[in-house]
Amino acid sequence: MSSPRTPRSIKMLNAVEKAGNKLPHPVTIFILFTFAVIILSHILYMMGVSVSFQGVNDETLETEMLNVEAVSLLTSDGIAHMFSSVVSNFTSFVALGPVLVAMLGVGVAEKSGYISAIMTNTVTKAPKKFVTPLVVLMGVLSNVAASVGYVVLVPLGAIIFLGFRRHPLAGLSAAFAGVSGGYSANLVIGTNDPLLAGISTEAARIINAGYVVNPTDNWFFMFASTFLIVILGTLITDKLVEPKLGKYVPEQETQENIQITQIEKKGLFWANLSILAVMIVIALLVIPENAPLRGEGGSIITSPFMSSIIFLMMLIFLVPGTVYGIVTKSVKNDKDVAELMTSSLETMAGFIVLIFFAAQFVALFNYTNLGTILAVKGAGILEAFQLDGLFLLVPLILITTLINLFIAADSAKWAIMAPVFVPMFMNLGIPPEVTQVAYRIGDASTNIISPLMPFFPLVVAFAQRYGKQNGVGTVISLMLPHSIGILVVWTIFFIVWYLLGVPVGPGADLTY
Repeated sequence: MSSPRTPRSIKMLNAVEKAGNKLPHPVTIFILFTFAVIILSHILYMMGVSVSFQGVNDETLETEMLNVEAVSLLTSDGIAHMFSSVVSNFTSFVALGPVLVAMLGVGVAEKSGYISAIMTNTVTKAPKKFVTPLVVLMGVLSNVAASVGYVVLVPLGAIIFLGFRRHPLAGLSAAFAGVSGGYSANLVIGTNDPLLAGISTEAARIINAGYVVNPTDNWFFMFASTFLIVILGTLITDKLVEPKLGKYVPEQETQENIQITQIEKKGLFWANLSILAVMIVIALLVIPENAPLRGEGGSIITSPFMSSIIFLMMLIFLVPGTVYGIVTKSVKNDKDVAELMTSSLETMAGFIVLIFFAAQFVALFNYTNLGTILAVKGAGILEAFQLDGLFLLVPLILITTLINLFIAADSAKWAIMAPVFVPMFMNLGIPPEVTQVAYRIGDASTNIISPLMPFFPLVVAFAQRYGKQNGVGTVISLMLPHSIGILVVWTIFFIVWYLLGVPVGPGADLTY
């Protein structure tokens, strides 16, 4: 009897993974990329390459004509900058601090047995069919708290799937698809909404000095998109990614009991009670008027609460993890807690090494202005076609996906692109709010396959927990179906939405 034929899509993903993992170690890749930037920056500098565009000044936050030139890393100043900025490039890298802080808490919760007990307890009660959509949904909703999803939910997705006897990399991909691929979708207003709206407002005032884009002006579309991303992430994970992975066989076999003991049940009770106590304390610091963690004017979106979310997440894992350990006797004293923290950071050693070299590449790439030059040149190509309506918005989505591979930060890209596209589209009858939606679709779609995205090395490190052979190619092959699916289906969803004439937010019509 002949074996069933492998579907073509699975063959393609296997080829992507095989080719990707034949690449050098990620550290070597970032070193090679850095040398490429050094050489390219000097070539463009010698050629006198520069771009001029209406942009938002980082210091004044006002829109003005900006001129950006290619900066060489092989001049005296460039060489001095490379040598003197190594430490600051590393310590200021956006992914480093949040990861290490969160892991202090997550590590205690994991190594004390608390997370394992929760997963084991859940396995015996929760319907298996709801696991994938819940993981994706949690990922999408996490963007209200900025980077917490990358740090906590991506590894937690793998742990949850493993608890259900499913492949952990499938859980990792589902969580990553929700956190990053669905970054702009949410049921509520997130931290990136006021940030992008502020940039859009400045760009719109090039045409209309009194124009204001509000943080809520994309809410209708993003609310509906949440359900789209959850359905899409679930189907791709269950029907394509997980079947391709096959059965997970741990590198070290362990005896796993699917039932928890009485002492573990007691530990769960007191640990969960401690989470409730922590949440009450946090609520008292946030909810009352003039509470310490509220922002100016009582704001919660821009507030000390949102700035401290990583630390609060650390506490939400650290406290119950410690309580559980004390009750179950896996933690006997303060030395044991410190040892669990140390042990959790030891597992991140490879990530820290990788981040050091990734940080150098990203910082030098930004210093040379290569990303800005690529973005403005790409915008100029799109502008030259002189199209309107969807014939402008869809190409904007596509060009954003390409720029996203070079400039990962959504606000940094939009600060460059908004002053180019927003005024141009306004002159063609497309309001800033709709232009911003198109940008956000393209921005989210390719985050999950871009090695330049600050948290991508972290995801690779998490993948290597479930196989030392897992590398950049593994993660890209996992996320490529999500990336393509999100881009295609979300774009179609946007086209249908546009043709139906539904506002993208309260008072945000489709015509200017």
